[in-house]
Amino acid sequence: MGRTYESIDSRLAEWLLSQPIFFVATAPGGSDGHINCSPKGNRDELVVIDDRRVAYLDQTGSGVETIAHLEENGRIVLMFCAFTGPPRIVRLHGRGHRVRPGEKGFDALAARFPGGDGVGVRSVIVVDAERISDSCGFGVPLMAFEEHRSTMDEWSERKGPDGIAAYWQEKNAASIDGLPGV
Repeated sequence: MGRTYESIDSRLAEWLLSQPIFFVATAPGGSDGHINCSPKGNRDELVVIDDRRVAYLDQTGSGVETIAHLEENGRIVLMFCAFTGPPRIVRLHGRGHRVRPGEKGFDALAARFPGGDGVGVRSVIVVDAERISDSCGFGVPLMAFEEHRSTMDEWSERKGPDGIAAYWQEKNAASIDGLPGV
């Protein structure tokens, strides 16, 4: 049933990019912290950089767990599920890091995404896949995709750059476990 892959070939890359949603999971070091799993709408906010590396656009959110966990230990897994067509689940286990606006390499990464310089963009998360695997997905339901929500973009535009910066200070300064955030 399940397979592992040496790399992300063009066929797998096309499948990953065609999924309208993916999930990101991280955990702090030790045994006491909270594990995080976040859904990410894929409105062209995921790119395959090369055969073992992907990146996604990190939009402002109510929490900052992924960033905090990556800063602490770098561990991350991205999971993609086929909700239409043949059943399939793909996981990319690896090490991730964030690249912030103003940091070296951010502009080149952000240019890969439509809206990569949007007001709500916190960073680009880059994942170096150490294990690429799939499994059957027989238990994943068939679901119809309607459309992506525009709420995040509208909210960010209303807040503006200063409002977003204030929000980061208030809501994204630390993770729920007290790890440093934005």
